[in-house]
Order: sequence, then structure tokens, then C-alpha cells
Amino acid sequence: MINCLILDDEHAAINILKRYVNDTPYLKLVGATTNVFEAADMLEWGGIDLLFLDIQMPRLTGLQFLDLYSGNYRVIMTTAYSEYALEGFERNVVDYLLKPIPYQRFLKATEKVFNQIARPVPASVAAEKDEEPDFILVKTEHKGKYRKIDLAEIVYVEGLKNYVSIYTDKKERIVTYIGISDLEERLPDRLFTRVHRSYIVATRMITAIDGNEILMKGAPRIPTSGKYKEDLLLKFSKQLIQTK
Repeated sequence: MINCLILDDEHAAINILKRYVNDTPYLKLVGATTNVFEAADMLEWGGIDLLFLDIQMPRLTGLQFLDLYSGNYRVIMTTAYSEYALEGFERNVVDYLLKPIPYQRFLKATEKVFNQIARPVPASVAAEKDEEPDFILVKTEHKGKYRKIDLAEIVYVEGLKNYVSIYTDKKERIVTYIGISDLEERLPDRLFTRVHRSYIVATRMITAIDGNEILMKGAPRIPTSGKYKEDLLLKFSKQLIQTK
């Protein structure tokens, strides 16, 4: 069970997060407050695993709070302002949720925490991951024909209604009748990133992020925005070097 604390200056936002926490089996609500100093005291006493932290608050911003009250707990930031995402990721927050927060997005963020601290990986599962296949087998548009595609060949994937086009570094376009979300589940997260509702890219092929577009080797500019861009920045946060 993950013990949660909510710090937000809006009671309406607190009530939504309370409901989400109560609806999630692996989360337990320990406290909720609009007062930064009350929250700091609760964190100091210990027993808090996860802090839901608003950014815009009257006495201290969420970022200032993190600078003053660090500890052995995970943080998910909540705000209506997307421009603070990068600063949050620089402070190693687990995720960054934009208000109004849909439950599906909340669940995805808390599952990251669950995977980090609440679910040990059995040795047998770890062994299976070590033996993870380095290819996928897809059914092509030709009847009865299946194609083996090495993961290292894939540059990006484009989703189009009920099928996807897989583009390789050999300038091939392979069409298979599968939804992009279904294919996303089959591609290892360590190698691929969903950057748009219609695009998955090979992370190694990204050369730059230019506003809401991704530049890649051997591919056209790929769009990205919203939660997809947030997830991409989070994946790159440890490698990010900021200039003053």
C-alpha cells in the first residue's frame, strides 16, 4: 500500500484527488491539506510514500516547497500550467499532471510509483526480461504472410485508423492491421516512446525536440504535444543539461 499526501490550495482539486486515491486499490490517503507547513510537518514525521503537489500556491510554490523539504518520498506534481513541467522533471518528480486531471492519466502516473516502490520483481520475471526478444512478428497486408522485424530496424510507427505503418532504417514501409496502442504494448518502453496519438518513435533516433515537433534520423518531423511531450521529457530528464 502506498501512503499518499495531497497538498493543493484548492479544495475542489483536493476532493478530486481524494476520490481518485480512494478508487485506486494500491493507494491509501493519509492526509490532505492546503497548508504548506502542515504538509511539511506530516512529511517530517515520515510514513508518506507519495506526495501530490500543486505548483501554484500562495505562500510557497510547489517547486520552492520541494527545494526546502526534500525527503524519501515520491512526488507527482499537479497544476494547470504546462510551462513548469521541465522544472519539475529537473527535480526528479515521478510525473506531471495537468488539470483538469482525467482518472486514466492519474492512474498511469501512480502506476509508475507502484512499479518503483511497491512491487518487487521476482527473479523469474527479471530473467524473462533479460531474455526479451529483439524482434516482432507482424502479419502483413498480404494474406498468410508474416514478417519478422528486428527492433533495431524500426525508426518510427504511424497509426492510421485500424492499421499501422512501420518505417525501417532500410527505407521500408511495412503495413500491419493492428491498432497503434496494441503495438505500443508489444514494443519495449526502453527502446520506443509514444510521442503522439498517431506516432511511436525509436528513442535512439531522436536528434532534437523543436517546440512541438521531434527531429529524427531518417524520418520526417514528427508532431508531439500534451502528455506525450511530458512523458518524453521525463524519459530524457536524467540526460538533460541546462544552461544558465
